[in-house]
Amino acid sequence: MNQKKQHMSYPLILTVMGILLIMSIIGSVVLGRYPIAFKELVGIVASQFMEIEAWWTPTQASLLLNHRLPRILLACMVGCCLASAGASYQGVFQNPMAAPDILGASNGAAFGAALAILLGGSSTMVIVAAFASSMITVGMVLFVGNRAKGKRVIGLILAGIMISSLVSSGTSFIKLVADPDDQLPAITYWLMGSLNGTDPGDVKFALIPMAIGTIPLFLLRWRINLLTLGDEEAQTMGINAKRLRVIVIFCSTLITAASVAVSGVIGWVGLVIPHLARRLVGNNYRYLMPASMLLGAIFLLLVDDLSRNLLMTEIPIGILTSFIGAPFFIYLITKDGERY
Repeated sequence: MNQKKQHMSYPLILTVMGILLIMSIIGSVVLGRYPIAFKELVGIVASQFMEIEAWWTPTQASLLLNHRLPRILLACMVGCCLASAGASYQGVFQNPMAAPDILGASNGAAFGAALAILLGGSSTMVIVAAFASSMITVGMVLFVGNRAKGKRVIGLILAGIMISSLVSSGTSFIKLVADPDDQLPAITYWLMGSLNGTDPGDVKFALIPMAIGTIPLFLLRWRINLLTLGDEEAQTMGINAKRLRVIVIFCSTLITAASVAVSGVIGWVGLVIPHLARRLVGNNYRYLMPASMLLGAIFLLLVDDLSRNLLMTEIPIGILTSFIGAPFFIYLITKDGERY
């Protein structure tokens, strides 16, 4: 009876998370150095679908549609993707310490972005280079890991460590030869992660790969439970564990690459949020995956609000996620009842 009540409470928990996300989005829109009241928010959004007399200024409309709203949407998208990728990797590799950068996606993106900045590329080229370099890096990890002797999962993890170290060395070399007055500060700022300067083009660029990755992860979430049992148990239940693992890794890598490409390196979201979601809904990926997605979106959105409003100068969001995430993760792993 208790199990039935607990099972019925999970949809309620997810519903509450969805409501909190909507409230967070509305609060984030009206919050800022240039405030936009809720009345103006509704009017500006409605004016995109019907003709109404404006009671807001053109500056408010431009700020909302071209800057604040795209930034809020991107924060939700990146948080959702990093958290779902982290939860997926933890299931695939059966490792609670697995994070979205376990296969070198973040380090690969950092190398591509740094190289593009060094070569004088535009902001669009930096995003494209970061995304492409991230995918290429993970491809190298998969190539090496699949040829390693022993268990395939262990081989992939070791290959990820090796390739990540290699591309990190490349990024360090680029920082060494970069112009210290112009290029080096730009590279350093990108590596700290930020959503500053987000425009509708960034959202459009990230939307397609994020959708391609998150939709299959959401639809296949119940099968990820079988991967946590091992390949033999999955095969006895009619699941091709090898093919499923490849699909989950590809989707997780795709959304990680897209996230890092448009936001820079943002740590801890993919590690901490899935563990918090487990506290709320348990280990069943049927509920864990949507819970991680919603919590990731809420968390990164609220952290970005702090980033742009806490001080007069914007704080890189990667600094805040580390500052908040690390102590919180220590709390999670030391609290009674958690086992690793």
